[in-house]
Amino acid sequence: MDLAAEMLARRLRAEHADRFETAHLCPPFKRRATWLPLVGAHRYPSTFDRLVNRLRDYPRYAGDVRHQFDVFHVADHSYAALVHALPAERTGVFCHDLDAFRAALDPRGHPRPRWYRALARHVLRGMQRAAVVFHATLAVRRQIEALGLIDPSKLVHAPLAAADEFVPHDHNGDVPRAPRVVRAAREPFLLHVGSCARRKRIDVLLDAFAHARRARPELRLVKVGGAWSDAQLEQIGRLGVDAHVVHLCALDRASLAWLYRRAALVLFPSEAEGFGLPVIEALACGAPVLASDIAVLREVGGDAATYAPVGDVGAWAAAVARHLGDPSAAPSRATRLARASTFSWSTHAATIAAAYERIAVSLHPARP
Repeated sequence: MDLAAEMLARRLRAEHADRFETAHLCPPFKRRATWLPLVGAHRYPSTFDRLVNRLRDYPRYAGDVRHQFDVFHVADHSYAALVHALPAERTGVFCHDLDAFRAALDPRGHPRPRWYRALARHVLRGMQRAAVVFHATLAVRRQIEALGLIDPSKLVHAPLAAADEFVPHDHNGDVPRAPRVVRAAREPFLLHVGSCARRKRIDVLLDAFAHARRARPELRLVKVGGAWSDAQLEQIGRLGVDAHVVHLCALDRASLAWLYRRAALVLFPSEAEGFGLPVIEALACGAPVLASDIAVLREVGGDAATYAPVGDVGAWAAAVARHLGDPSAAPSRATRLARASTFSWSTHAATIAAAYERIAVSLHPARP
């Protein structure tokens, strides 16, 4: 996760410079098949390039720098194969969720080609070799322990947080001009932030929005991130909400914060998450949040969000109507802001710094 890497490097430099000299390494992505005429835009050349970079180029890069630093931090578990090229006893991995390993852990429930399963096992073995594995929620830790994937003594809880842009007020006044990229998002609107992956349950999002529009025809849905699947496009057309859905991609954080602050309600109907960063971002902006009733989102949202059963369109539609009709149905703004304030990138960085200090001490104990 790019945000986690950026925030960690920033806090380590600002708050732990007396103990760490931090380098944020990001090897260049090398294009091969995607440069070929006529084929570059297709899925298979893109997949080929990603595989070659992850399995060949990035490990070579890691091997070249393995002697230049005392400890290494892999900020995203999907790159844990790098541990094979790094000194494992001095390397940690942040495990955001177990999605990247599902094909290896449950081949029947998550059928994938043999090569994909082999890759998932290779990446998982890299994470298992690491000296420390960080996780953002206790729910993910319980999943790891239940499957016996990592020695519990290696696990360290380091929750994520909202970036500095996610605050309950605009920096340039109470009623600023809308950033150009979000001007199509006319109020009132419901907001969803995240990919269009199956686990995000975009089908529930669209159905709940269509129900809400029957009573509030002026309502819009603003979707930030991802690319619609064919099934989702078909559902949008079938529901007749094409003209009322605004799809935005690649927003900067300030523009996204502007949307959070103006959303009538932020919806997060996922059936599985590792943390649910948009929940804490929305709360930090003072926005009301309706999320799926799953352990991870309960852990993050606490008493500052409201919850609906996973996949229950009727319950989601009723909850949306209740929130739109009575703003007091949501926890108070003060409760939302207080909950968000319990998550801090400074605490995140301090936790990770302490873990690497323990590793350094264990490898180089003080001499008498």
